[in-house]
Amino acid sequence: MRSFRSRLGAAGLALAAAAATLSVMAPAAQAAYPAGFKSVGYMPSWSGNVSTLPYNKLTHINYSFVLPNSNGTLQGVPDPGKLQQLVSLSHQNGVKVSIAVGGWNNGNDDNFEILAASANGRTTFVNALINLVSQYNLDGVDMDWEYPDPGVEGDNYTLLMRQLGDQLHSRGKLLTAAVVSEGGTANGVQPAVFGIVDWLNIMAYDGGSPHANYDWSIASVNFWKNRGLPAAKAVLGVPFYSRPTYISYRDLVAQDPANANRDSYNGNSYNGLPTIRRKTQWAMANAGGIMNWELSQDTTGSTSLLNAIWETAGGGNPQPPTGGTITGFGGKCVDVAGANATNGTAVQLYTCNGTNAQQWTRNGSTLRALGKCLDASGTANGAVTRLWDCTGGGNQQWTAEANGQLRNTASGRCLDATGNSSADGTRLQLWDCAGTANQRWTINA
Repeated sequence: MRSFRSRLGAAGLALAAAAATLSVMAPAAQAAYPAGFKSVGYMPSWSGNVSTLPYNKLTHINYSFVLPNSNGTLQGVPDPGKLQQLVSLSHQNGVKVSIAVGGWNNGNDDNFEILAASANGRTTFVNALINLVSQYNLDGVDMDWEYPDPGVEGDNYTLLMRQLGDQLHSRGKLLTAAVVSEGGTANGVQPAVFGIVDWLNIMAYDGGSPHANYDWSIASVNFWKNRGLPAAKAVLGVPFYSRPTYISYRDLVAQDPANANRDSYNGNSYNGLPTIRRKTQWAMANAGGIMNWELSQDTTGSTSLLNAIWETAGGGNPQPPTGGTITGFGGKCVDVAGANATNGTAVQLYTCNGTNAQQWTRNGSTLRALGKCLDASGTANGAVTRLWDCTGGGNQQWTAEANGQLRNTASGRCLDATGNSSADGTRLQLWDCAGTANQRWTINA
């Protein structure tokens, strides 16, 4: 995460059914994420209502923060009643709760440095946390030391994490940690820690230009993977706020509902729905899940970032009926030219005729006809679509959006009828998403 103070003030931690426009509706069922995929949300003690959290879209919640003293004891849990209610409601919904320890704390990590430097301090700290976990019926601990420096502090951090991990894991509890996005400071978390933790929450925010942009964020996770962190233990953190001015996503959408579908507003950068979906698609294939800072900064309903994560990862994404047609501009059908299953065959608009060349099914985020996938030949405007062997690549991943757009994961661009034409044989391509009629698609049984 980012911080206790810094988050408090500045920084911090879904084709519908028959004849329906491609859209995403979140059923009130428990989260159905892919096996092993984690949806982690931070719940600050100082904001948010735990009784209204969308528990069905989460797998884990970290309650933030409890602070250590220099002798290894713990300061009081902020708003313990809120924590108790959070644990009760989470467990009723099959969600696990950990206590987050530390945070930014205005950049002051002196107490961590001191307690970790001695065997007595480490033991006192570990025992205090074990007692806290037991007292509140918690499921684990999320270590938020920001940040152990490389060298002696890194050595002590490893000793502390090993001792804490042994005690938690012997009780069937979790040990996770929040870590910096990249850079030299990251070396304070030694590779030995990778085998101790259940996963790392990678704070891929408060950096990059624009803030937390897609490429920079993915590079942050790859930085850790290149150091030896297993993909299943790499959880990609996403911000629910802007930079350089710290404004919650909720407030940005309140200022202008169009902000939900873009990444910048009045000079501030953040992650809107399209970027959150792209990051989730990437994490499904390349990481262990998605983490967010923080839950109280999200909206509800169709503009919710957490809902977008849930829909994209499969839990809330209604699948089209088998053998359905996809209609678009002028009422024409998405069609494989000549019903030819050869790689590279054009995908086009054509008068609907009920043939197999116009029958599409959805498998995860892929659209398939004649046993192959709808594939984008590139990522630039004008890149044509075609039929190709299914590879699982981002150029074959499509996110159904509420306005009927189909957004390509690799490019962030939308499926588009070339030249705003509905003539038979009009090639389908990628183009900047504009919500226009030639970018709206409907599934029909």
